[in-house]
Amino acid sequence: MSQSKSASLLDARILVPALTGALRKLDPRSLAKNPVMFVVAVVAALTTVLLVKDFIVGSQSLGFSFQIVLWLWFTVLFANFAEAVAEGRGKAQADSLRRTRTETQAKLLPSGAGSDFKTVPGTSLKVGDVVLVEAGDIIPSDGEVIEGVASVNEAAITGESAPVIRESGGDRSAVTGGTQVLSDVIRVRITAAAGSTFIDRMISLVEGAERQKTPNEIALNILLAGMTLVFTFAVVTIPSFAAYAGGSISVIVLVALFVTLIPTTIGALLSAIGIAGMDRLVRFNVLAMSGRAVEAAGDVDTLLLDKTGTITLGNRQATEFRPISGVEAADLADAAQLASLADETPEGRSIVVLAKEKYGIRARDMASLNATFVPFTAQSRMSGVDFDGSSIRKGAVDSVLKNVALGGSAEERETQAIADEIAKAGGTPLAVSRDGRLLGVIYLKDIVKGGIRERFAELRKMGIRTVMITGDNPMTAAAIAAEAGVDDFLAQATPEMKLALIRDEQAKGKLVAMCGDGTNDAPALAQADVGVAMNTGTVAAREAGNMVDLDSDPTKLIEIVEIGKQLLMTRGALTTFSIANDVAKYFAIIPAMFLAFYPQLGALNIMGLATPESAILSAIIFNALIIVALIPLSLRGVKYRAVGAGALLSRNLLIYGLGGIVVPFVGIKVIDLAITALGLA
Repeated sequence: MSQSKSASLLDARILVPALTGALRKLDPRSLAKNPVMFVVAVVAALTTVLLVKDFIVGSQSLGFSFQIVLWLWFTVLFANFAEAVAEGRGKAQADSLRRTRTETQAKLLPSGAGSDFKTVPGTSLKVGDVVLVEAGDIIPSDGEVIEGVASVNEAAITGESAPVIRESGGDRSAVTGGTQVLSDVIRVRITAAAGSTFIDRMISLVEGAERQKTPNEIALNILLAGMTLVFTFAVVTIPSFAAYAGGSISVIVLVALFVTLIPTTIGALLSAIGIAGMDRLVRFNVLAMSGRAVEAAGDVDTLLLDKTGTITLGNRQATEFRPISGVEAADLADAAQLASLADETPEGRSIVVLAKEKYGIRARDMASLNATFVPFTAQSRMSGVDFDGSSIRKGAVDSVLKNVALGGSAEERETQAIADEIAKAGGTPLAVSRDGRLLGVIYLKDIVKGGIRERFAELRKMGIRTVMITGDNPMTAAAIAAEAGVDDFLAQATPEMKLALIRDEQAKGKLVAMCGDGTNDAPALAQADVGVAMNTGTVAAREAGNMVDLDSDPTKLIEIVEIGKQLLMTRGALTTFSIANDVAKYFAIIPAMFLAFYPQLGALNIMGLATPESAILSAIIFNALIIVALIPLSLRGVKYRAVGAGALLSRNLLIYGLGGIVVPFVGIKVIDLAITALGLA
């Protein structure tokens, strides 16, 4: 799914259902959710009744009134259409998700143990049930692996074709319903009831069924409703002024003035902007638990990022063999390769490759040597190989030094000095010994991701402070932080230290974002304003965060911030444009209404509109058509730029403020010329 392209705005599969959806949204219960458009619908209904009355009595202005009423209804329908198109894009994605959700049969283990199972429908599973999932089976619901390890195909959820490993007892124990086990057997404890799995929640989210308005959106709705109420009182007082001047103004014309005065443009597009913002997040394979989190992402001040897998590639690579005095580098490389032939970790494989590339040492058939490999353990912190009476050990420097027990010899001091030098440079040292003799140190380096420094520079331009969190010692952490270009780092981090850092930042009035995947990250994820949990992480982490990244890509936190900022920028830009173009429409309709009473107002007709009727009709038509014209922008969003708040405000005022004034002047004049040429007014 992460690889899929957004549905085209001109896709008939979206536009055609959106047309019928716009009509269905004329239901007052639906319209009531949007105060501005609800009021427009009410006055449109009122003018429709008056139009019928004029038709019965044979009014001379029937044609003009009919056009006003028609475009009022078009204004409401276009607003509904914008929201329906936004929802339609989500429904198209939801249909794709539904196709991945099959009616799965589950192998329920009644006692939670043993191998005897009974087959039940996946929809009947309850939280706490334990199921057996074998190779080829579909995981029936969201859960946590409690026994076993397996390769799982998650393409139905993430769009990635490469299988992933899920196992019990670690930070990669969570599994998602609808994914398929490719190998081995696992036991899964169900953590989500039917109808509340991740796929179900994604379907509801992209369809807009569970989209709650964000705090900023609610505040803007209140502002728009307040402005509408103010203009209602203003328009109601106009007939009294007209009577005082010795004339009268028709209700149809008053309604036209009212609709052009109130902020119909942003009122019509506000819901579509919110839906499209959430849609962009879901298309990025991020599931937000609340709209508040999306908005908070746009206002983040401090970004906490884990080092491994986020800033670095996550796999340390051997880059150099550093022998001690009296030892050839090739001899050190040979011993290191022999000790690593059975090491399937990325570090072990990189040692074998480096020895081959740098010294031409090829891997050997150890079976003929009757070799016995010594696996790495947390207690020994070493691994190695024994063959032909020879013993090679490779591991943490202090562990290897303790193993050879040279008692402060020159070789030991030199080895420690090399290790300290590597650590200060941001690397990880591994000592190597053979038959109780120290040979030297392997330099393992955390490879900083390409382009990450530039990305942090962009965040700095946005005013966001970046903090790297790592369990490394301070010397290593400082070296990597300097290379990556982060603003600060937290070394030898514990859950308590992460939590304290977040609270300290929040106490300064800052919004904090962080990502994590382990149970030890849960307190910090819950405390952060934007807590992004990895889908591969533990249930505790996923429940603590307010967003879940289905791709389990920690670097996506940077893009989440960009999506949040784009949502806020789009809403701000279109609000600026809406207010500005309302100002321009006043120059068309106010002089036209009062010209008969106050001829001096003719000076305000700077557009040179033909007649009062054409001026009023042109303003109403433009008011409706501009909504349609802005639908693509509201759905795609304003292009994100990593600039400061001051520069962003200046750009908004220049493009959308000035543009909001110029475009209506041009548009209304063009419509006026067309109306006059066609004899419609």
